[in-house]
Amino acid sequence: MALRRTPFFHAHERAGARLVDFAGWEMPVSYQGTIAEHRQVRESVGLFDVSHMGEIRVAGPGALACLQHLVSNDVSCVAIGQSQYAALMNRGGGIVDDVFLYRLAEEDWLVCVNASNRDKDLAYMQANNPHSATIEDQGDAWAQLAIQGRNGPKVVQLLSDRPVLEMDRGSICKATFAGVEGCLLARTGYTGEDGFEVFIPAAHAAPTWERIMGAGEQWGIVPVGLAARDTLRLEARNVLYGNDIDDTTSPLEAGLGWVTKLGKGDFLGREALVLQKENGLPVRLVGLVVDKRIARQGNILLNAAGDAVGHITSGTRSPSLGTNIALGYVKAEKGNAKPGNVLTVDVRGKLASATVVKGPFYSRPY
Repeated sequence: MALRRTPFFHAHERAGARLVDFAGWEMPVSYQGTIAEHRQVRESVGLFDVSHMGEIRVAGPGALACLQHLVSNDVSCVAIGQSQYAALMNRGGGIVDDVFLYRLAEEDWLVCVNASNRDKDLAYMQANNPHSATIEDQGDAWAQLAIQGRNGPKVVQLLSDRPVLEMDRGSICKATFAGVEGCLLARTGYTGEDGFEVFIPAAHAAPTWERIMGAGEQWGIVPVGLAARDTLRLEARNVLYGNDIDDTTSPLEAGLGWVTKLGKGDFLGREALVLQKENGLPVRLVGLVVDKRIARQGNILLNAAGDAVGHITSGTRSPSLGTNIALGYVKAEKGNAKPGNVLTVDVRGKLASATVVKGPFYSRPY
């Protein structure tokens, strides 16, 4: 089956991107190199094509009640023009997907889902809709670009007819952007930096790439591929579906208790989560700083006695910190997950120490 292409495919070719199959899409993994792209986002601004992500519209009477039933967070707290991060839940307390909810009007929501889960999420949401909301796939109607980094908002402002520099983090507005009407500008992102995610009507999206690159030239904007997107998100300790979370992991185990509102009333998976909280979590996702070696997904974690107590889910060499960082699940017993605890990771038969740390590996003060 032929790989799908975003409206910006030819721009990636012109920029010399190395293209790979990602969730059925032909996507740029890098252009000038992961480290250079990563650092440019941290120091100024980068442009990402994230049009492979899915968009699902939930609208009409019962839209809020439908989403309240489906996700872990308290959707009723989201004002019009604001967004919310949440876990789409199954009945067993596992995570169907992690999603961003954008409230466009009283009963009109745009749900951004992961590329690999587009079809699955749509079918699941439609099958678990007791409130007669309209749930439709709009993934092909939108292209999506992320303009990330401290100078990202300045680039967006040059191309927008709205005062985007005045927008709060997490807010969204409708605007004309880069000459295209009907765009949505969201001050959200996946990199640990300030910036915007821009939803553009797909039929008119292709020319916006070069317009953004031109507007950002004064700040050294560069195109950024999937490889640097992954190192950026891991430094910020943003979880990745399929690596750090899936339908067998609960948001409590994954450190997503902050988007899990057990007191909001009933929702899918709530009963299982309440029991898990009462009985104690069997495992926890922890951050690790690894000595000498880069830990990778699937590497086994050992305690001081040499017993296996967990496994790595994501790992890399941090371009910002110059250290090896990782996420992994460990048994919650005996202080395994306590910050400061030192474990051992088996990296293809070579052992390295791995110290549990709290919070993001990298965070920029604002």
